[in-house]
Amino acid sequence: MKRRDVLLGAAAITVGGAGAAFLGLRQMGSMDAFDAAVAASRSALSEAPETRDLVRFATLAANSHNTQAWRFNRVGEHIEIRPDLSRRLAAVDPDDHHLYVSLGCAAENLSIAAGARGQAGELSFDPQQDGVVRFAFGKGPQPPSGLFEAITRRQSTRGDYDGRPVSTKDLQVLGAAAATVPGVDLILITDRPQIDRVRDLVVAGNSAQIADPAFMRELKAWLRFSPRQAMQTGDGLFSATSGNPVLPAWLGPLAIDALFTAGKENDKYARQIASSAGIAVFCAEKDDPEHWVLVGRACQRFALQATALGLKHAFINQPVEVPALRPDLARLVGLPGRRPDIVMRFGYGPALPFSARRPVAAVLA
Repeated sequence: MKRRDVLLGAAAITVGGAGAAFLGLRQMGSMDAFDAAVAASRSALSEAPETRDLVRFATLAANSHNTQAWRFNRVGEHIEIRPDLSRRLAAVDPDDHHLYVSLGCAAENLSIAAGARGQAGELSFDPQQDGVVRFAFGKGPQPPSGLFEAITRRQSTRGDYDGRPVSTKDLQVLGAAAATVPGVDLILITDRPQIDRVRDLVVAGNSAQIADPAFMRELKAWLRFSPRQAMQTGDGLFSATSGNPVLPAWLGPLAIDALFTAGKENDKYARQIASSAGIAVFCAEKDDPEHWVLVGRACQRFALQATALGLKHAFINQPVEVPALRPDLARLVGLPGRRPDIVMRFGYGPALPFSARRPVAAVLA
């Protein structure tokens, strides 16, 4: 082939590539549209909320990979929350532990929202009906706690914090918020050498997960790279919510394959943990779905209280997701023989874009 033919061919490829890139950018959607859609899902609760509005507030809860693996159903004076097993995470959560923790987080949001509107009730767990969490409506408001106002502002902020310590008074407030849920122990770690030991477990767990092809396939299936993709699915881990750039949906997986490495991810986690004020470890008294739900309730209350205090939080669950590391973490927090359930870091830092949520119609029977 002549040099001129080669240059013309290269030019055609370049022009074609530029056109495809331009088209891809146009199809990405805008962050303004994404932010508007998310803001609508986080709008204020009406003074006399219907079931769908209370469910909307419930779905703003923390949940694993933002899968939103829950289904809601109004039955008389109850709202039932059931696991949606079609959205379970078989690789990272093979026993559905995180799924039931997520149900507990949603149940706590629902209970707090109902109480704030004069319908305080009770939560219960029915192991005979596929692990249903049931909220029974009551009458009268809950005592004000500041947690309700934090529901629409809470987010898992997966970025760097500023390293400032949290006062002893605020640490006590955080502990008290979670302590209202029975059957769950909360261990707060602010000692830097202890934090570094947790960091080492996070790095070890992260390395093991990235080396697991099944984990990586599952993770990539829940990653969202463009505003439009995140809006269309209403779920998953959107790159912008962790401070990463947005990309065309087709390009994101290729970028992950080329740039996502254990070393880079470990360095990121080490940096983020170093920037945090402390680490919270939640550990239930028993290792069963009922207690996993209780962990979710305690975890959600902690996260809402942290938000009310102006703190950010993010999950660093690798040491509980890799079974071989759980005993080391249990010994580290002084609970040998127990299964640690949830690990969170917390501190002061900037806000990031909120995660999307699916429409209430998609989760309400």
